[in-house]
Amino acid sequence: MNSFPEASVQSLHDAVRTVQDFPQPGIAFKDVTPILLDPVLFRQAVEALAEPFRNAGVTRIAGIEARGFLFGLSLARELDVGFVPIRKQGKLPWRTYRMEYDLEYGTDCMEMHMDAVVEGDCILIHDDVIATGGTAAAAAKLIQEAGAELAGFSFLVELNYLSGRKRLASDALIGSVLRFDE
Repeated sequence: MNSFPEASVQSLHDAVRTVQDFPQPGIAFKDVTPILLDPVLFRQAVEALAEPFRNAGVTRIAGIEARGFLFGLSLARELDVGFVPIRKQGKLPWRTYRMEYDLEYGTDCMEMHMDAVVEGDCILIHDDVIATGGTAAAAAKLIQEAGAELAGFSFLVELNYLSGRKRLASDALIGSVLRFDE
């Protein structure tokens, strides 16, 4: 889904670099940090991320550590809603919900403060990239465990060839600005 001007999307697409064999051999990592260096591109990225969700009733953005924080905080500001950090195990100081999940190259664990969302909240989960979908699916389980509703998922980059969408709720609104087929 994307109603953002094609020239802007192409500029963002061109800025993403592929780093081979990172973080381990065989992985072609899509690096979005060049977008962070350019204030015009960064603004375009945030506007494009917000577009599909402007009228979705979002009450908070849940950003996944770490690049999900960078874009997620700006997305929360753009949509005028609160921000919920979802962090790696042991990084949050308060009582947490905890979820283990699989990555395309291993396993991990994430946590969210137990008071970060409440029943009736409508949460948009944001991460910079969706690969296999394990991280986003685990974040959705955290949100649902807390009693909040899922507004959908927002990603700057989608790696189509890893079929991450298949692991997400079939009825969820999923927005991705940039799609890569390899």
